Amino acid sequence: MLAPIRGFAAHSGGVTTSTPPGISRATLSNPADLIASLPYLLGFRPDDSLVLLGHRVPGTTIGLMLRADLPPRELQAQQADALIPRFADHEHNGVTAVLVGGSADENGPPHREFAAELERGLARHNLRLFHALWTAEIEPGAPWSCYRDPDCRGVLPDPQETVIAAATTEAGFVVFRSREELAAVLEPRSPEAIARRADLLASCPEPLCSPGMSHSDVLDAAVGELRDAFLRQRRGAGPPDDDQAVRLAHALTFNPVRDACLALAVPPHTSLTREAEEVWLTLVRELPPPHRAEAALHLGYTALMRGEGALAGMALANAVEADPAHVVAQLLQAAWNIGTDPAKLTGLADLSTAVDLGLSPPPEPGSGGEAGPGQRSGPPRGMR
Repeated sequence: MLAPIRGFAAHSGGVTTSTPPGISRATLSNPADLIASLPYLLGFRPDDSLVLLGHRVPGTTIGLMLRADLPPRELQAQQADALIPRFADHEHNGVTAVLVGGSADENGPPHREFAAELERGLARHNLRLFHALWTAEIEPGAPWSCYRDPDCRGVLPDPQETVIAAATTEAGFVVFRSREELAAVLEPRSPEAIARRADLLASCPEPLCSPGMSHSDVLDAAVGELRDAFLRQRRGAGPPDDDQAVRLAHALTFNPVRDACLALAVPPHTSLTREAEEVWLTLVRELPPPHRAEAALHLGYTALMRGEGALAGMALANAVEADPAHVVAQLLQAAWNIGTDPAKLTGLADLSTAVDLGLSPPPEPGSGGEAGPGQRSGPPRGMR
């Protein structure tokens, strides 16, 4: 799993985060803080994992974050050879590696051969291994240590008390207990409903069209369906029924609507952007393939703009799985996979052809209006 990190910049005396808009900068003063902060950088707690943080040049700003399952011993060299070339570009000069899982013994932390293999592989690509760290698990009091210095060790602080936790929580991010728990958020709410809607769309692929309607009329109907979906979200009306779902599936297929939906992701960290992410998540769970691909594309793009690499990767993979021929989803997944800076993707939507969805920001909490996303008691957006 490759994901852009919620930015780091390392300096003497600590590691300073350079996070997306809406999240305060913070300084991590030691390896324990760095390890304990990983769940808030990934969006979930990694276990039995290798996490590589790529350092950009000039300086030691972190570029890419790469997480992978720990391999069996016979596949360690193969995994190193597969992962390290991702950092072999003009932007990176090395990585910090964190290995999560296993138990230390009298000789030091486990996975020593793998750490050595990573260092050899990096050297072949003229990359440095800045730090090699290990922890048994990312929990308060868990042991951690360095591979190079036996005196570099200790126990982890409570991850919830790190400066990164405070910054990301203030910005509305939620951490899942595992990657599997995060992935489960994208699963269909009701497989039976998905099957019914697939049948309805097969028998009537253009449910917004009626005899005598012009293309403009149909486009207006599509815009109305999207607007109604947002209003239902604000009222907390729950998932769409079958008729609403199939009309929304058709509405999302119009290119001007797609451009308007993509435009909702920029700028990130607005109340409307968060609300849109809720709508896209709902539709990912409510629409059958291939129609689900459009909602998953919007969810992935919105998450990517907000710096949520793990969710972005899962959503874009969901989109390509739903519709392998979806060109925009393929291109965006490829950009994510090589760690493209989200700032370079802000112009993805063609605003010259986008329609006006007529959406105003949701009311602020306590304003007396309809409930906005900031008023939920459950996890915001369901997937940070």
